[in-house]
This record gives sequence, C-alpha cells and structure tokens, in this order.
Amino acid sequence: MSHTPHELAEEFPLAVEMIHKLKLENAHFVRLSEEYHDINRAIHRAETLVEPVSDMHETEMRRKRLALKDEIAAMLASAG
Repeated sequence: MSHTPHELAEEFPLAVEMIHKLKLENAHFVRLSEEYHDINRAIHRAETLVEPVSDMHETEMRRKRLALKDEIAAMLASAG
C-alpha cells in the first residue's frame, strides 16, 4: 500500500519529539494517537477504494479524525 497521508508526524512536524514524549508518558495521549492512526488508515483505505464505504460514512470518519486531531493539537500545545 502507498504512503498514508495525514500521519501525526506530518500534521505536527515541529512537535515530533513532543509526540514521542507524550506517547511514553501519557496513556490518554497514547489512546488518542492510536485512535487517530486507526481512523486515518480507514480513511486512506476508503479513499483508495481498498475498502470502499458510503460517502456519508467517509464524511463521518473525516469528522472523527478532525476531532481527534484537534484534541491532540490541544494536548501538544499545553505540553509544549
């Protein structure tokens, strides 16, 4: 499979070290990042038609990813 866009390191390139640190120290951040990773992969599979889904379901997945990204961004901002 090709490279999956929107990985956390790409979305927050200046916070790669903080992401790693939080993954080691914060269980809530670990859960959020794993959930983000899972939904991001599902969106990529839908976009590439590996696992097609309805437009409505894809939209809901994108909303979920955005909500997770917002929460991750807030955690990175408060930690850094």
